[in-house]
Amino acid sequence: MAAGRGEFFRSLIEGLERKPVQPAPVGQQRGRGRGKPGTAGGRSGPGTGQRRRQRQAAPSSVSGNSLSRPDPRAEGNKSHFPHIKTSPPRNNFIERLPHEILVKIFSYLDATSLSYISHVNKLFSELSKDDVIWRGIYMSEFGCRMWNLKPAAPRVDPAEVEGCSMGHWKEKYFRTVNATEINMWRREMINVRPFTGLPWRTDGFLRELRVSWELTVCDWRGQEVTMKQSKALFFQSSVIVRWSEGRFPKYHHIRDMKLYGVRKETLKTRPGWRSLILKLDMRTRPPRFIDRDKAVKVMHHQPGFIVGVWRVDGGVAFIMVSLHLHRLVERSLLGSPVCPFSEPDDPPHVDNSDPEFGLHGYSLHVLLHKPGAEIMSENFGNLSFNAGRLQRGLLEMRVINTTDLFHHRPLSGNITLPWVSGTVEGSVEKCCIMTLTLLDEFQKPFWCLSSPIVITPAERRLSFDYDGEHFVMVLYRTDGRVELKLVWLKEKRQFFLIGFNLFIPVHRVNKRFSSAF
Repeated sequence: MAAGRGEFFRSLIEGLERKPVQPAPVGQQRGRGRGKPGTAGGRSGPGTGQRRRQRQAAPSSVSGNSLSRPDPRAEGNKSHFPHIKTSPPRNNFIERLPHEILVKIFSYLDATSLSYISHVNKLFSELSKDDVIWRGIYMSEFGCRMWNLKPAAPRVDPAEVEGCSMGHWKEKYFRTVNATEINMWRREMINVRPFTGLPWRTDGFLRELRVSWELTVCDWRGQEVTMKQSKALFFQSSVIVRWSEGRFPKYHHIRDMKLYGVRKETLKTRPGWRSLILKLDMRTRPPRFIDRDKAVKVMHHQPGFIVGVWRVDGGVAFIMVSLHLHRLVERSLLGSPVCPFSEPDDPPHVDNSDPEFGLHGYSLHVLLHKPGAEIMSENFGNLSFNAGRLQRGLLEMRVINTTDLFHHRPLSGNITLPWVSGTVEGSVEKCCIMTLTLLDEFQKPFWCLSSPIVITPAERRLSFDYDGEHFVMVLYRTDGRVELKLVWLKEKRQFFLIGFNLFIPVHRVNKRFSSAF
């Protein structure tokens, strides 16, 4: 069907651009040799003199409203028939057609053909975005399920959004195409890991769907720089994306940063789709200093941007983002260029027979890692919140008690954050990435985060069972708090995790389980 439409359109364009057949110039109609009139060898016949007199008496050419004499040098290039005008430039044929006719012609094309033809010229690019055409394409492919669909107002007006020129029905079409393909993958993503509650092959799905991540940095003058990822490192429950190649603006010139999930152009989903995942406004979210080494100092910006700044000139050396794998496929594909994907609420059924419904039956998977290596990967089950320890609207969950020596865990390797910028490498001490996945009693993700965390000396001795230096790692977020207690064993040159507590806002538990604690 698409081939037939393309052949029809191609034939129409060729017919419009075809020039009239022009006879040979007068000089070529004469004979090759020179002879007397009326003889062979190209000699003139009886009416030659009369035709010559007519050509000499021909009126001068008309240019606009004034008359001008023809150029003798161009006399041989003119048509033999003076009443036939020379063909205008090719693009004038298309521009002379009414807009309604062009829209009607383009309506016979499918989505792939429209995407191809939009690269021909500026006129075709504008016509290929017509909302009427895309509504017809959408209704022809998906309208059979919703025959009474009414034209709804777009969720985001593209005319009012900077950098968004896609019409409502075109956006709706590609969102539906992506959602349809995602639903096919969801059937294969039903199988999840028993401890993390995440699909087995999330990283494989992202690679097969040709998903990558792009970073757009905007300075205070409004100039934007978009950079493709330098490297992506996958772990059990997170992925670290790094940008270290490109011309970054100065760190103090950055106004905001946006992270997009990008799907490369394919035959079925042209053009490529951009889905907003994270947005950072430097004016409203001040950074937190992590640490420094000889070359860079590292800053942390919520909700998860890590920026390395050169200590010499204040330029940006690298930018890293740690993303949790929970619904990362949907967040990277099903959002819009101006609005991130909103996770649907799926609350469990209320159990009125259990007075502490929503407080127990939790399981936790925690991963401490750095780019290229894991420091700790542990699973904890049968966890519960203590409603009696409600402090400042936070419910406390004790994962590891400092007095329970049996559950203390050793950490492998040093707590560092390696970085790369072009050909320069380094490592910042006392910092790593923590990825946390808290599952409720139905094994559904309840709280997921992946963020840098810093180790600092403890203000007091945390346990009398260990001789060594004591440290804490605290992560403050609007949706909760994490506290880890560690001790450094100098003899073994190793960290031990001796305490682990979670704090969750009580309103999150009440909203999830329809409770009233």
